[in-house]
Amino acid sequence: MPVLPSTLCLACSVPVVGLCTLRSPGSSGPEVASAPVTMCPRHPELVPLAHPLPVLKEALEKVDGMLRQAMSTPGLAAMSAVVIHNDTVLWTGNFGRKNGSDPSSGTPNEYTMYRISSVSKIFPVLMLYRLWEEGTVASLDDPLERYASTFTINNPLGGTLAVQQGLTDGLEEVGPTPRPSPVTLRRMASQLSGLPRRLRSTSLLWRGSTQEALSLLKDDVLVVDPGTRCHYSTLAFSLLAHILAAHTAQGDYQRWVSQNVLEPLGMADTGFDHTPHVRARLAAGFYGSGRPAPLYDLGWYRPSGQMYSTPADLAKLAMALLGGGPQRLLRPDAAKMLLAPLLACPDAYFANETGTPWEFHAQRGYRVVRKDGDLDGYAATFSLVPPLRLGLFGPRVEALVPPAYRTLALRHLRGRVFQLHVAREFPCALPLGDTWLSLEAQHGQLVNFYPLDRHGLSPGFDVPGLNTYRVLRLARPQFKTQ
Repeated sequence: MPVLPSTLCLACSVPVVGLCTLRSPGSSGPEVASAPVTMCPRHPELVPLAHPLPVLKEALEKVDGMLRQAMSTPGLAAMSAVVIHNDTVLWTGNFGRKNGSDPSSGTPNEYTMYRISSVSKIFPVLMLYRLWEEGTVASLDDPLERYASTFTINNPLGGTLAVQQGLTDGLEEVGPTPRPSPVTLRRMASQLSGLPRRLRSTSLLWRGSTQEALSLLKDDVLVVDPGTRCHYSTLAFSLLAHILAAHTAQGDYQRWVSQNVLEPLGMADTGFDHTPHVRARLAAGFYGSGRPAPLYDLGWYRPSGQMYSTPADLAKLAMALLGGGPQRLLRPDAAKMLLAPLLACPDAYFANETGTPWEFHAQRGYRVVRKDGDLDGYAATFSLVPPLRLGLFGPRVEALVPPAYRTLALRHLRGRVFQLHVAREFPCALPLGDTWLSLEAQHGQLVNFYPLDRHGLSPGFDVPGLNTYRVLRLARPQFKTQ
């Protein structure tokens, strides 16, 4: 009676030994019953992990040197970054001095204010989605004319074929005729409106009114046919914000943002106006030449780039958008739509895809949801990786790390991060090798393990036979620093 080779159970280290009998065809000898098969335990043993995780510590320390080296770039005086996972700050990094021309100004921290420039464009989009949820906006794809009756702009790039009915020859094409511009709210929020980058003959400091802006657009033309190509437009976001605000109880864009986004999320250090108190807390901006950058007021274009914030405040915003914080800005279905791409962009564009208002970048197999911003003396990046529940705010440097690695109290990884309940008995005969399975603690992806690497780590696994297991998700893991 041969013995089957020893194997390992899924998510446990208990050897499984199976016994069987062999009998030649036609044999009349008595059949010997198989011996009992050792089953996987219903609750896998806890898997101890090194603390802190060596692979994480090593990666952060390597990038730490890279980021410190980046501080030698001319004009780069201060840098702050924060990473969140689910509903907790995972780490922060702060470099340089709040005022590069004042050696006594001190190192920035999570509460240092920075101008976030085009990251401000997130907020008009939040207004659009919220008004859509409330019913003020009937559809995200409504034409702008529905909310601004005097809006019109020439579209020489698109047309529809008009046809006429002949008496004897049937339908006959008579050529293209002008059509109303399909500039929709969603396209305005996703760089697909075709609107020019700015109003003709205006700068970012223009202080006109929305009615004046609509009058200027009557004599202007679309740069691309709406919905067909990615084209960056600061005008689109400011126009969207001002027009939608006119349909709210507040009647003012900045007041609406304060009452519906900043106050509910506790973003007390985020706003629009550069008061003396704000100026005292702002990190000083510098040009590449080292010359101090002035704090321009963007006037009518304020919704597109005027705001200031802190890493701590934008961490709260990231948590809310990922659904991990105590407050949610949108329903889950609307939040999912907000973070979805709309159109792939050509190679000449600076992003792989565009969304509302995001620029999507493919990195290491993930779609990174990102909004970048640049304004005199300041640069910012706000990034989300929804499948991993990760969020990042910091400077426009591709890899960010803290100034010194902070030990992560991953106590939830020391215990069981999931349980497998056997719905029916079956032999565990899965040749997984002779190493432990690393348990991935990603909320929403608890059971999706993949092959182990040379360090014995795994980003997940695929459960063999989903009808065999019933997966119980535990509470969302909490990350804390100490």
